[in-house]
Amino acid sequence: MNETALEQLCRLYTDLTDSDIQVLKETAKTLPLYAELSGHYMFIDCMMKSSGQAVVVAEALPRTPEAAYKESVVGKIVFETFEPGVHYSHRTGKKSIRHRAITQEGKMVEQSVVPIRNDQHEVIGTLITEAEIAGAAGSFAKAAERPNISFGSEALGHLLADTVDDYPIVTDLLMEIFLVTDADQRLVYANPAGVRFIHEMNEAEDIQNKPILTLLPFLTELLEHQEEVFISEVSVASKTLEVKKVKMHSKTNELKGILFIIQDLTELRTKEKELLMKSVVIKEIHHRVKNNLQTVASLLRLQMRKGFPAESRSHFEDTLNRIFSISSVYEMILANEHADEDDVDLIELTRKIGSTMVLNDLNQKVDLIIESNGNKILTSSRKAVSIALIVNELIQNSLKHAFPGELSGTIQVDFFSHKKFAELHIRDNGVGMAGAAFSLGLEIVHNLVVNDLAGEFSYKNVESGTHAAITFPLSPEVVIHYEKTDSDR
Repeated sequence: MNETALEQLCRLYTDLTDSDIQVLKETAKTLPLYAELSGHYMFIDCMMKSSGQAVVVAEALPRTPEAAYKESVVGKIVFETFEPGVHYSHRTGKKSIRHRAITQEGKMVEQSVVPIRNDQHEVIGTLITEAEIAGAAGSFAKAAERPNISFGSEALGHLLADTVDDYPIVTDLLMEIFLVTDADQRLVYANPAGVRFIHEMNEAEDIQNKPILTLLPFLTELLEHQEEVFISEVSVASKTLEVKKVKMHSKTNELKGILFIIQDLTELRTKEKELLMKSVVIKEIHHRVKNNLQTVASLLRLQMRKGFPAESRSHFEDTLNRIFSISSVYEMILANEHADEDDVDLIELTRKIGSTMVLNDLNQKVDLIIESNGNKILTSSRKAVSIALIVNELIQNSLKHAFPGELSGTIQVDFFSHKKFAELHIRDNGVGMAGAAFSLGLEIVHNLVVNDLAGEFSYKNVESGTHAAITFPLSPEVVIHYEKTDSDR
């Protein structure tokens, strides 16, 4: 395969950067040499950006009298069911050594997989070596010489684990449905689950050697696909089934039969639909909460325009800011493209709340600086509401008390993380806040930190301004991801 084809496949199927693709191109140049030296089949696979499967982007085959592959597999999909080692290495970044796999042509091979990493040590692909398993291709031929065991049974036993003849075939003990046909698509083997399934779907009593499409017509579409290995999800009556088809060949590449593995996904898909409905309901609740908060805010603004005692104005403004802070949490949840997630990015939430408050305070010249320090902190909506109110109260106090008159200054928000704790620091370089420790706002902050976040809160005047520090433990509801950038402004 030439380099241009590798680039085209990577750009079509993956989210890899140009530098990542260059790393793969350099690796691909070495494949023919290693394939010839080792006598093994060499491949590079990359994860596809949408399906969760992998795709072959490069290959090199040794020059042997009998090749294991009849045609190129570049551009073919790599299903996790048949090549679990590839997907394991992609996910974990670890090696997978000498595990069995089934190729795109339905042959059993011994496969070793190592991850390929970029300069940032991120896994961008996998390097695979494959070796044929001695005797695997001849299982049908052996079966033909032993009339006491159907060739389908022996082939299936070999595919699964080289079962000893004196023991039951492994498939007899499994819940999945295993069916094997001969080259004429007549049923020659069905495990107990398969027999029950066929009787459930078809009233025929005698199923041995019957055409598989007579017994299970829904397999027609799968048989029309020419791929050696194919997976499809089908709906039959009230059932949802995942069907895997594997063509099986003799040592001379003659088609001897087809293996079908059928798994009933009905219960799983039903639960997924229930979860989806739950997610839709939760999102609707979030939407209504946000709308109700905006309605309350509109009523408060209407009351403010109609007039009220001057000494009450600050209380109305404080209340409006609190409502806006809570509403911001729900706006961010609703903006999340994943309807089943209610995680909120605390850095973005703080930026949204803080920048709006500073912009709305037209009488002051205050710069707001937010330092993420390489952290991305995600919290549940419940925790996010508490933190939104905390950020609101502390920034609001600085705007009110730190910069009297037309005094300009800076409010800085810092996020830090440790192994078990997260820290939030809000500083200003104003005149300080003598006597403010007994204000309603700081009492709200203290109660939220202690009761909702199970954390600690300190607030004090420093040499130039004030410093509020909040420490709270990490938990399943508070998760930190480390980023490359150190600050956001």
